[in-house]
Amino acid sequence: MFKIITDNGADLPVSYMKEHDIGCMYLSTILNGEIIAGKDKELPAKDFYRMLSEGAKPSTSQINPDDAKAWFNEHINDSDEFLYIGLSSGLSGTVGSVTIGVNEVLEKNPSKKIEIVDSLAGSIGQGLMVCYAVRMRDEGKSLAETAAWLRRNTLCFNTTFTVDNLFDLWRGGRLSKGSAVLGTLIAVKPFMKCDNEGKLIVDRKLRGRKKALEYMIESMDARMGSRKDENFIIGICHGDCEEDASYVEKLVTERFGITNFIVSNVGPMIGTHTGSSLVVLAFLGEGRL
Repeated sequence: MFKIITDNGADLPVSYMKEHDIGCMYLSTILNGEIIAGKDKELPAKDFYRMLSEGAKPSTSQINPDDAKAWFNEHINDSDEFLYIGLSSGLSGTVGSVTIGVNEVLEKNPSKKIEIVDSLAGSIGQGLMVCYAVRMRDEGKSLAETAAWLRRNTLCFNTTFTVDNLFDLWRGGRLSKGSAVLGTLIAVKPFMKCDNEGKLIVDRKLRGRKKALEYMIESMDARMGSRKDENFIIGICHGDCEEDASYVEKLVTERFGITNFIVSNVGPMIGTHTGSSLVVLAFLGEGRL
């Protein structure tokens, strides 16, 4: 049985990762020159978002080739086969760095097999790909079968986002200050998604938080198509706005009858760029629109 690995860009619950024996590499969150979250550094979501509200201005650092090489050298005896599902190359250079590190590891361990899949997504959209990989592995699918299916279906995994506080996007470098000021004045809430290049783009602007959350369901209805079945998995993630995430979960259940959810917090690495008001909805569809 192959071992599945991801990184903390996936925002998966720690309990889920432990239950399914998922390995994790870590991008770092840095404040005042010190790593405050990453490998061997845990920072609860509520503490992190409280720091942001108090004016903290953290940054993030991607995994480098030496980090990846060190992780695989440490865990090389865990399995003969590994599958790494990484944060979108449209958002980070991590997948490229891991590829370099893995190639060096394989030179010294030619009997091992390591497949790398670029999720072209982030947060629970990336995490959702991991969930489907876990299902396939546990059903007895091979490493090659699972990696091939993920690559064929990468652009069928939809990751949609909205925020209530536009200044969080400005502080995270995702929006100009002028746009944040103007948008706040007229109560604009952006509906965003990962495009086919794995980049975060604003798809449309809606008036009011409730309308933005409800539009996430409309968008899901338009994209889901024939992919919905009784085994459908939905990913929902939030910064520090549990009520809004629960509202989205309620709408999905009422609209589609789906009850299979994986729900978690957006961790410091993603939250640095998006803030506490982020809500993410991820699902498998017929494509990305």
